[in-house]
Amino acid sequence: MAKQFGIIFGCLALGELLALIPGLGIPGSILGMLILTLLLERKIVKPETIKPVCKFLISNMAFFFIPPGVALMLYFDLIAKEWVPITVATVVSILVVLLVTGHLHQYLHNRFKKHHHHKESNHRHGS
Repeated sequence: MAKQFGIIFGCLALGELLALIPGLGIPGSILGMLILTLLLERKIVKPETIKPVCKFLISNMAFFFIPPGVALMLYFDLIAKEWVPITVATVVSILVVLLVTGHLHQYLHNRFKKHHHHKESNHRHGS
């Protein structure tokens, strides 16, 4: 299991190092996930290799929310005072993400369909 943790945390560490590059502006954790995704996609790391540690981390995920939950308790007075803007910002951001994701999916789906149809059409006509 040490090797599995090493792979996951190695990707995270590499992502954190890359995040130090000035002007990059992408969090290290995101870069680490992208590195791990690339390694999995290129079959450099096999999913079966890290599956046990991933299952362990997912089954104990609640544990990782305890520190932020406790820290949140320190700001209850501020949250109580500013609950309206917090709620509005949350709802608006959720709607924006849903709309942008939906439109992007439709755009990419239509583009792929059109491209795929164009290739089939050329193939049938001997081009």
